[in-house]
Amino acid sequence: MLNFPKVILLALLLSACGPTENKDVITKDQLIEMFDSMSQDSSWDYSKPMLWGYFFTDASKERLQAAKPFLESQGYRFVDIYLADKESSKDPDLWWLHVEKVEIHTPDSLNQRNIALCKFADDHGLESYDGMDVEPVNAKN
Repeated sequence: MLNFPKVILLALLLSACGPTENKDVITKDQLIEMFDSMSQDSSWDYSKPMLWGYFFTDASKERLQAAKPFLESQGYRFVDIYLADKESSKDPDLWWLHVEKVEIHTPDSLNQRNIALCKFADDHGLESYDGMDVEPVNAKN
């Protein structure tokens, strides 16, 4: 069963792309399965605009801050840059950049978005584009 009110998609369970991979790790077939599962497990209408969150990671907060204006210029709304929790104080820092955009996706369009955001992460020297989440547009009200 999906966790409501926010659905964390398969993409957050798999690294969407990383520095050693110049490909999308989340396959189109996985996105098709994900959309099928979401349609069965929720009453949300994915044919209507939804609030899609996108996540990037890096050891450098400054690199994420430098990437933020480029994403905003492409219509993404900045949400936060935050430090990931550590299991041990000796673990290296890992920073997350969260942006969001209201849009409609299909498995095809989300696959294309993932490819573009992987390329964006690579072009800006970020450790990874780490995936997405989704919720209804009015869920934050």
